[in-house]
Amino acid sequence: MGRITVIGGGLAGCEAAWQLAGRGLEVELVEMKPTDRSPAHSRDSLAELVCSNSLRAASLLNAVGLLKEEMRRLGSLVMTSADATAVPAGAALAVDREAFSRTVTAAIDSHPRIVRRTARVDRLPPPEVEAIVATGPLTADALAADLARVAGAGQLHFYDAIAPIVSADSLDLAVLFAGSRYDKGGDDYLNCPLDHEAYTRFVAQLLAAECAPLQPGEEPRFFAGCQPLEVIAAAGPDSLRFGPFKPVGLRDPRTNELPHAVVQLRREDRAGRAYNLVGCQTKLKHDAQRRLFRTLPGLAQAEFLRLGAVHRNTYLNAPALLDARGRLRARPSLRFAGQLTGVEGYVESAAHGLVIGLLTALERERGAVPPPPAETALGALVGHVRGAWLAPGRPYEPQNVHWGLFPPLGPETRRSETQRARVLRAQEALSRWAAELGLPLGPAGPVPETRKNPHYRGRRRRQRDGSTGKPS
Repeated sequence: MGRITVIGGGLAGCEAAWQLAGRGLEVELVEMKPTDRSPAHSRDSLAELVCSNSLRAASLLNAVGLLKEEMRRLGSLVMTSADATAVPAGAALAVDREAFSRTVTAAIDSHPRIVRRTARVDRLPPPEVEAIVATGPLTADALAADLARVAGAGQLHFYDAIAPIVSADSLDLAVLFAGSRYDKGGDDYLNCPLDHEAYTRFVAQLLAAECAPLQPGEEPRFFAGCQPLEVIAAAGPDSLRFGPFKPVGLRDPRTNELPHAVVQLRREDRAGRAYNLVGCQTKLKHDAQRRLFRTLPGLAQAEFLRLGAVHRNTYLNAPALLDARGRLRARPSLRFAGQLTGVEGYVESAAHGLVIGLLTALERERGAVPPPPAETALGALVGHVRGAWLAPGRPYEPQNVHWGLFPPLGPETRRSETQRARVLRAQEALSRWAAELGLPLGPAGPVPETRKNPHYRGRRRRQRDGSTGKPS
């Protein structure tokens, strides 16, 4: 059995290399730093955290908190290093960035089965070399061009504009109405009607809101089809209502009139548990996004599963290109891990690297094995990369882990117990999967009681008032 090459020394690459070496395989980790680096990187160490020192929510009742627990249970290098270098951050896990990177680097360099080589990789390895490519969202231009050639036209994206996604359960359906423009396509959208006053107020708040700064290596250039909402609004007071908020063809069935403007929400998944705010890609800071979009009628209690962003990103059309084991169908000796596959965020990148490294090692031992179950956070992430929950006709886009990527619970689950039930189900599923594969697994943590969820106040009020909450 030959050595496995891992290309990329970020979170996903380091985690994949660690999992491979931990299962007894020889690994060559190729990283271009310190002789070369992307515009976003400044340190010589591995696993550099560029944008923030936060690994987000720590609670098990949060999807990313559950993901971190599953990684810990499977011996994650990234989580061990994060816990060792944590700094006070309230309900979140944050780290000392320099100490974190030094810790990961020291662990990789001291492992007897990992050899680190400094080189910039401009071409994909030949078919006889088994490799995991984890070069991240700022993959070097030459390698990206070679990947585009192998993947095929239109299968590699170089710019990312994403709109917020909200939980369907948190929407006030008594305010929204269902329907498509000119009744084409049935009731495929939920529509948020705005009168003149509400629209004018929204635009003013949008233009006054604080934007996130450009990241290193980014330029303020936006394609016509994916301009940030605030850039469109700055072109004139009516630019949004003649753009993504145009009301034409959307007569409100309750008034039989055209609203002044309409924000459309498009179903994001097959089960209808998540909705995308159409055309609302934005560079506003996250807190500003929450405040702004909750001013829209019907979204006062919106629970955000993903927030909007517009930034440089290189990612594959993974559902079309990769198989269930993360292999490129056109060249099965190549696997892909981390943000290059369309997962978003530090934790998600590391988690996907863990899964791909572990599955590759297990495949060497016993042949193909199933990925983590869909009920787990790791399995939900794998399901996203496979397009398992992608609604028909929806383009594949990067995602953080969120509850909308998990299979729905049974109807017998009380709504107030949803979060806790998901976590307990995930813990049990991961334990069964690990036992079937003979994997060592750390203990599951205690699951807190579910907090009272303010997003359901509107639903309770409607039930009390006797309304159905169904779209008109």
